[in-house]
Amino acid sequence: MLASAFLLLPSIVSTARAVTVYGQIPLAQTASGTSGIPTIPTLAAYDKTQLVPPAIVEPAPANAYTLTLQDNAAAVDGLSIPHVGPGFWGFSLEMSVLNQVLGKNSSLIQVPFLNLMSNLIERSGGVLIRIGGNTQEFATMVPFLEGGKTFDKEDSGSTQTTKTPAVLYTIDMFYMAANISSMLNVKWFFGIPFNDSVNWRLTIAEEAQSIVGDNLIALQAGNEPDFYEEFGRRQTYSPEMYTQEVEQLVAVIDANDRIPIKNMLLGPSVATGPWTPEQVWETNFIERLKDRLHALTVEHYPNNNCAAAYNNGGRVVIPQEIFPEYLSHTAAVELVRPYWNSAALAVEAGKPLYMFETNTASCGGFAGVSDSYGAALWAMDYGFQMAYANFTHGMLHVGGQNVFYNPFTAPPTNQSSYNQWTAGAVYYSTVVLAEAFGKSNTSRIVDLLGNAGSVYTPSYAIYEQEKLSKVALFNYMDDASGAHDLSVTISVPTGVPTTVEVKYLAASSVSSKDNITWAGQTLGNQYEVDGRFKGELNVTTINCDTVASTCIIPIPAPGFALVFFNNAAEQLTIGQATQTFGTTAFSRGHNTATVDPAVLQTSNGHSGANRDSYRSTSLGSASSAEKKVAMIPGVIALFSVIVGSFWVARNLVQ
Repeated sequence: MLASAFLLLPSIVSTARAVTVYGQIPLAQTASGTSGIPTIPTLAAYDKTQLVPPAIVEPAPANAYTLTLQDNAAAVDGLSIPHVGPGFWGFSLEMSVLNQVLGKNSSLIQVPFLNLMSNLIERSGGVLIRIGGNTQEFATMVPFLEGGKTFDKEDSGSTQTTKTPAVLYTIDMFYMAANISSMLNVKWFFGIPFNDSVNWRLTIAEEAQSIVGDNLIALQAGNEPDFYEEFGRRQTYSPEMYTQEVEQLVAVIDANDRIPIKNMLLGPSVATGPWTPEQVWETNFIERLKDRLHALTVEHYPNNNCAAAYNNGGRVVIPQEIFPEYLSHTAAVELVRPYWNSAALAVEAGKPLYMFETNTASCGGFAGVSDSYGAALWAMDYGFQMAYANFTHGMLHVGGQNVFYNPFTAPPTNQSSYNQWTAGAVYYSTVVLAEAFGKSNTSRIVDLLGNAGSVYTPSYAIYEQEKLSKVALFNYMDDASGAHDLSVTISVPTGVPTTVEVKYLAASSVSSKDNITWAGQTLGNQYEVDGRFKGELNVTTINCDTVASTCIIPIPAPGFALVFFNNAAEQLTIGQATQTFGTTAFSRGHNTATVDPAVLQTSNGHSGANRDSYRSTSLGSASSAEKKVAMIPGVIALFSVIVGSFWVARNLVQ
């Protein structure tokens, strides 16, 4: 399941960049063990810090307000472009931590990860995943790694603060991605190493196109080039020099017969740190490379926790003090404002625009902020605001156990026999936006600026097939007394249905980490998650006044409501995804699916010969694999899994 001795370490960057860090003291405390369980460190991903909710601002927003909406999109000013493609939020996986998130190799894939992706695919049709980050710059493919591993690390010689290693990977990384895509509609981005623009290492592009095939969307050309000079990767560097290097890369790709598809590059992926995107656009980047670009990309984080994490002499950010900044519509608006011009240029060029890497804060996020229900509200608001500004997708960054902001985290290796995964609050945000945009490829969104523009009660309307489809209503205020609950009247002059259906993302407080529910269901709390929703689906029916053409929607403080105007919407009946995977197998419950190895040899496109070390169910043991083999199959074996022929699990799924 998990490669042993791998503790994931946090991302570091200024407010605009993130990489994974190695060699630091864990952000952890000692926790007492329980009977039969050893004492273990409490890593950042499982930190229990719970902050005090901010006081209600005075004067408080109105408790009741009216949104007057048009039923026909043609009558609405400011609607976004139609959002084509799966959902909105995808995931950015740092290359060096894939064995924790995806699995040890293509035969041992993390089943909770598959379930988590299945939830999103059921709602929006697919998921986008980026494999890369700063570690992609030094990545090198090798023919073999000890112990059947697909990934390893060595010293890159980097002098930057984060000690970014060189990632070593085998060809099995591509089979891992291909096997996942054979079971679920997951599409991939990979990053081309950019540390040596003289001797380009294009293996990752060659093998990704060959093995991942149609499930490969694009290849990133450089990650955060505006920090290359600061990181010591170039002695001097400018936007023009970056554009020239991408042109050099294009020439090398053109001459490479093993890269048949030439027009799938991504750039410039600036972090809006030393450079702004405009400085790159001024080099005529888009026109010079338009025929080779799949999309335009940027990366950005709203804040950083670097001083606290690394004692670098900077100002230490106190999470309690900064918490209110995440509980306001202002946060989303100001994060997206610098990119409105870039979005317009992307639309003009006919290219998508991706926020290719983001999360609550670089250097691991903030305890009590990044893992709170408040962060879930923030991520939904941020995602909606990006979509409104004509971003096509955003990618939430995923680190290891030593970061606070993860959408999902596998248990530490030494706990994998008795603990399950943990879902971060922001994962629920990805589910909500997947439902909000759906599968129609026609969703357009507008920021309604309701309640006299109060930043504590933002709202959006979503139109599909040119008709009003859904309304998203937020309440950032925290008041258990009910005194600041909202009552929102939605008025549609041309008429409302007899009833509307509402799904709530709920928690007791903005500072809550546990018991977060979406339409009454939860994934579970820390160490309880197998990727499947638990509990009964609870969709609230609201009676409307068809004479007055109004529907009144209550929203608790805090709270979020997604109002469905189409009572036949597919998303209304979705709770737990119908396609799921059992999560307990042999060898002390290492959370892997089990199938006959002979099936895999003919189902995933490559031979099983000489791969005995990949078939072990005991960490470090190949011999046990001959009797009990833990693997994730391709399409043929998946059918076997569905009918239950090869599953040995405590909790079989219907």
